[in-house]
Amino acid sequence: MSDKVQPAEAPLGEADVAGIAEYARIALEGDELAEMTAYMNDAISILQPIRGYDLDGVEPTFHPIGDLSNVMRADVVRPGLDLPTALENAGSTEGRCFRVPSILGDGGEA
Repeated sequence: MSDKVQPAEAPLGEADVAGIAEYARIALEGDELAEMTAYMNDAISILQPIRGYDLDGVEPTFHPIGDLSNVMRADVVRPGLDLPTALENAGSTEGRCFRVPSILGDGGEA
């Protein structure tokens, strides 16, 4: 017996799709379940030609750019804004702080 994945003997049934929908917490009923089953089986049939490629010896690719590992620049300490400059465009301030509306409703209006 071969290690290769064999094409599905039968398309997904409604029970399969209902299980997938339940796992994904998507409510499908009646006609929706039948429509989604047909849609998923169409998607699977579209992908079937890919199974014909000879991929023996081809390593999986996990990133489209290969060995690229870090595209971030190095952290460099730079002087920040002084307090008046940082607060000059704030809608509202309180002392040395930005004043923002309370999201919990107990801090008054900003």
